Amino acid sequence: MTHVPRRFPHNDIMSLTSHPVRFDLAESLGPDLRLGELLADLRGDELRDLALAYGPTEGRAELRELIAARQGVTADDVVTTAGGMQALFLIAFVLSEPGAEVVIGQPAFPNARTVLQSVGMSIADLPVRFDDGYRLDADRLRAVLTPRTRLVSLASPQNPSGVVLTDREMHDLLATMDAICPGAFLLVDETYREAVYGEAEVRPSLVGRDRRLVSCASFSKCHGAPGIRTGWLITQHQALRTQLILGKFNTTISNSVVDEALALRILQRGETIMRGRRRHLASGLQRTAAFVAAHADLIEWVRPDAGALCCVRLKRGVFSEADVSRFHDELAVRETRVAPGSWFGDEVHVVRLGFGLLGAPDLDEALGRLSEALKSVARSKQMTAD
Repeated sequence: MTHVPRRFPHNDIMSLTSHPVRFDLAESLGPDLRLGELLADLRGDELRDLALAYGPTEGRAELRELIAARQGVTADDVVTTAGGMQALFLIAFVLSEPGAEVVIGQPAFPNARTVLQSVGMSIADLPVRFDDGYRLDADRLRAVLTPRTRLVSLASPQNPSGVVLTDREMHDLLATMDAICPGAFLLVDETYREAVYGEAEVRPSLVGRDRRLVSCASFSKCHGAPGIRTGWLITQHQALRTQLILGKFNTTISNSVVDEALALRILQRGETIMRGRRRHLASGLQRTAAFVAAHADLIEWVRPDAGALCCVRLKRGVFSEADVSRFHDELAVRETRVAPGSWFGDEVHVVRLGFGLLGAPDLDEALGRLSEALKSVARSKQMTAD
């Protein structure tokens, strides 16, 4: 009998792309950018004359230059990828070898963990917890690092929490790696780095701090363009960059030249696009904060530092695990959903709430339906107790 290994386990997060709902608070991005927004003031036949040929494996030079300028590195440090997922896969594939270990922050975007499993790396979880504000704990870090650790994989801002690594956490992390696994690389997914709120300052990329540090990101979240499937990896380690380019060549050869042309257009109009999106995120955050405050008897949250998402917890003194399941059922009846914490390896009572996708009227309606579901379950529980 033929055998197919289960190299890629199923995860219900796939429902975000395959099963849309009317009021989606499970999504982790902002409104979709429209093609017309990029083409509105295009001059001449810039896209019409684009040759549909192979592109350079490392990525279009002009695009890499603009990416580099926003990250404080040089274009030679940048490799474009087919979305952030290819970036995660390439770094895992290149660094996997017999006996190699990887440490990943948990909870995490599930696909970041799956790619590590798919290449056979031994995975150790570095737990960050709701009760600690999803902050890194130095003792937990030392407990999971070993001399065999080849990669530490984190995100800043984190997904699902939106919490950013502090300068002190980064300093302590690198110092601990120096002591235990000096040959390991540190991968930081900075996909949400520029998704700040309103006029808040964008924190510099972490990538220039250390030669072992690798950064990845994409156009999917901050820029609202997941459909162009364009991302990047940044490393100042030449041997690693060479292997990443060869890995890309032996899988996809190059990015789509059409996708890279559109990505270039996005960065050329970068601040114009981002300014409006940051105002939108600030409005969503404000509405979410007000919602949490109004339901403080039922829920609590960790306020995010950046991104279109946050972690909310149904209070354990009010809701049992069975109640949490009923809460999700109540939301489904109301054509609304949030992302269960189990998708990310978080506790059952935690949900990821995305406040960036919907416009203000729809977000208010979605939060209203969330309120109805919470109160319905709480009332039912009280009636049963009585």
